[in-house]
Amino acid sequence: MGAQWKQAGREANAQKKGQLVAKLTREIMVAAKLGGADPDLNPRLAAAVEKARKASVYKDTIERAIKKGSGQTDEKITYEMITYEGFTPHKVPVIVECLTDNRNRTAPEIRKLFTVGSLGQPGCVGFFFNHMGVVEATHTDAKRDAETDAIEAGAQEVEPLEAEETPAGQAGARFITEIKDLDTVSKALKAAGWTVIAAEMRYLAKNFTEVSDAARKEVTDFLNSLDDHDDVHRVYVALK
Repeated sequence: MGAQWKQAGREANAQKKGQLVAKLTREIMVAAKLGGADPDLNPRLAAAVEKARKASVYKDTIERAIKKGSGQTDEKITYEMITYEGFTPHKVPVIVECLTDNRNRTAPEIRKLFTVGSLGQPGCVGFFFNHMGVVEATHTDAKRDAETDAIEAGAQEVEPLEAEETPAGQAGARFITEIKDLDTVSKALKAAGWTVIAAEMRYLAKNFTEVSDAARKEVTDFLNSLDDHDDVHRVYVALK
């Protein structure tokens, strides 16, 4: 379903860990700013906090991010979301979401990543994707009927969650919904006993580009170069 591109099998190191913590902390601050400091009333914040915990982000770091984002400190949150569109090598459509506190810094740096060495190129590719709300959740009842819960919650579509995202002996599902219904669906699923592990807007590819194994490596290297940028928050690509 064109989920966010993920880095598979990349070696973790201190720099990557620091970048990950910074990005997760930034997401917590933005979620708290948009929906308040209470995870029980803010599904996006709850999912961001859970993701940070799984990445072993310190509890104090999480709490500071929530307070900062929700305006409980004197520091102001100035992050804004900026979206860039273009093509990877071999003409695979890609959308890059950035969370930045300095648009004038981020824009030329992302454009440079697209054009250096003719790796990729900017361009309008939004029509290759659907902009939807996505809720990923697990349920302790492995036989839970996700389709029924999806209908009752108001989701448009449901699909199984990847095995690595689902704890053993549990059910896992990805619920697709209109953006305007994201918060309502998240809360309804939580009330039905689902543990929400992600609740966010995503770009889902309508179709996927076929590439050879050799071309896939070039595409992956390019995507890695994008994801390594500190301001890049999400990378979506029309490639399975």
